[in-house]
Amino acid sequence: MEKKDELIKIFSKNIREILNRVAVDYDEVQEIRLRVAAPLLMVYKNEEYYISRLGQLSRDCRDAYLVSRGELKETMEYMSNYSLYAFEEEMKQGFLTIQGGHRIGVAGKTILDESGIKTMKFISFINVRLSHQVKGCASPVLPYLYDKEEILHTLIISPPRCGKTTLLRDLIRQISNGTKDHAGMTVGVVDERSEIGACYQGMPQNELGIRTDILDCCPKARGMMMLIRTMSPRVIAVDEIGSREDLEAMEYVMNCGCKLIATVHGSSIDDLKQKPVLRRLVDERIFERYIVLNNKGKIGNIDQIYDSRGTQLYKAEVHRMGKRWNSEECMAYG
Repeated sequence: MEKKDELIKIFSKNIREILNRVAVDYDEVQEIRLRVAAPLLMVYKNEEYYISRLGQLSRDCRDAYLVSRGELKETMEYMSNYSLYAFEEEMKQGFLTIQGGHRIGVAGKTILDESGIKTMKFISFINVRLSHQVKGCASPVLPYLYDKEEILHTLIISPPRCGKTTLLRDLIRQISNGTKDHAGMTVGVVDERSEIGACYQGMPQNELGIRTDILDCCPKARGMMMLIRTMSPRVIAVDEIGSREDLEAMEYVMNCGCKLIATVHGSSIDDLKQKPVLRRLVDERIFERYIVLNNKGKIGNIDQIYDSRGTQLYKAEVHRMGKRWNSEECMAYG
């Protein structure tokens, strides 16, 4: 089933008909947002558009179709197969994952108990984030991440919507399967928000490789410790680090001889230095490679790659001129 057909069946009848008329490539659609009594929105090729009743994309909010509470409720019923209670654990975290790996973020009134968030009701806001797997997108950076047969500790730095999870996903797949130059390795993935593997009923909807084990919906710090103790990974991959607990768990992973690949929100290494918890990662040279993404061109566009000392190993402008410089040349260039 095509991605469009697979996706729009989860929406209410009216919104489904509207989305059927939208003339876009669904491989380039990133988000569809529904809010009660607010415009129907689509993020397409990193740009936000209003969607009209006729399925036309517009920059003018006056053209937008307004979503009703009934349509949002009907959409939630389709998304959960009329069994929201079955997704109760996921709903506590504010999202659920559907077939195809698409992630549905929800917001409304939270119900609390002594242990924290119990459930959510009066859901009035939905964000459908489409799952995109771009096989091969990590191939240009892989040669920079190996030291002989070992993976180097790697941090992917990226602003929002620049494809860091897409790049991470393909790195996991290729490291797990192996390439013509390197044997496959056992990879452990802590997928706290079900975005990397996009597991649906326990099965990953994205291909993460034949030697990959996934802890789905598990807090990153706890999951990293669990994988080390139970699955003997050679590499652990996590998305969106940032807390002090994450840092402590990463140090534990590294001290156990396991390699780490992680992502973080940011625009540069200097940007990380402005954040107290992350500054230590840079100052103590915890990571051996830094991959910096930008929002120019395709998703997962590589801007720069650095080693632990800040030596520039790759620069996008150089690569586009058809020449890949060595580290000495890059230092002279930059």
